[in-house]
Amino acid sequence: MDRRKFLSNTALAAGVGLAAPTIARAQDTFNWRMTNSYGPTAPFYTVGRGSPTDMIEKIRIMSGGRLNIEHYAAGELIPAFEGFDAVQQGVVEMNASNSYFWSGNVFAAQYFTTVPFGMSYMGHMAWLFHGGGLELWQEVYEPFGLVAFPMNSTGVQMTGWFREPVEDLSQFNGLRMRIPGLAGRVYASLGVDTRLLPGGEIFPALERGVIDAAEFVGPYQDRALGLHQAAKFYHTSGWHEPATTGELLISKAAWDNLPEDLQMMVRQASQAACLESLLWSESVNGAALTDLVTNHGVTAAPLPASVIAALREATMDTLETEAAASEITRKVHDSYFAFKADHDGWARISEVSWFNNILEM
Repeated sequence: MDRRKFLSNTALAAGVGLAAPTIARAQDTFNWRMTNSYGPTAPFYTVGRGSPTDMIEKIRIMSGGRLNIEHYAAGELIPAFEGFDAVQQGVVEMNASNSYFWSGNVFAAQYFTTVPFGMSYMGHMAWLFHGGGLELWQEVYEPFGLVAFPMNSTGVQMTGWFREPVEDLSQFNGLRMRIPGLAGRVYASLGVDTRLLPGGEIFPALERGVIDAAEFVGPYQDRALGLHQAAKFYHTSGWHEPATTGELLISKAAWDNLPEDLQMMVRQASQAACLESLLWSESVNGAALTDLVTNHGVTAAPLPASVIAALREATMDTLETEAAASEITRKVHDSYFAFKADHDGWARISEVSWFNNILEM
């Protein structure tokens, strides 16, 4: 069946079912479907502790089987980047992804994944749960009939893999790079030919020379994709994704039909996954990086200071331009950076000071 016809027909059927909603009772059973932007074996994003499938199982156990969620990895039901439309149209009730993939639907969504030169995991989560970020997320999605919650976090990510070491800003002009989100906008403003590819397509594109560079996550997951076999220069700085946060996207009609106790279970399971996934990432990346450098001939190094300075300037210009073009983007932007200004003051004399002293030991 033609995919668009499938979406349309399924949405129509779902719409009929939601046309006359009933009040859910505490003993009612709900059978939902969740799609995912990542493949069936992707660590963190699909399987493993703190992953969507892990969260699904926890919800099933906590609910005593009253909320059962069937998971579909990228390509099993819909293509990787069509989860937003599928949930909006009622094809499925949930989708696991990152909100920066929906910039074509609403630019402001990207702030909820991460912001270049923005806050770390601690600051980002503090903004979401205690600084109004989560409420703004719902406001941004309200016109689309959607609600969303954070469901995982990688922490700081690596800048990416390059065939040649980056030594000068001029190397970005014409460079073909897989890079999503706000960072892609920044790179594009510096002459990079940015590409948005699902995780499973990154290695073959880099290996065949379709792209010259690629960013994915960090040492463990990048090694699992085999990116070190296609490029040997692994840059870092964390400028582009200092706190990459996953998104649990839910149909508002379906969400409103859940009893309050099941809603709370979903909220708590997704919030717990934010911490558990970060801890998993922190537990595996150190050894993976050592292996890449020691056993696979990878050169890991930060970007030159002059390049980072140019990226910072381009980031601020890009964000201000986009915020000026949209009222809702301006609202989210101002909230994020007002919170960041306060949090930075504390972070400088707490985390940063502590970390610098530890490194000197």
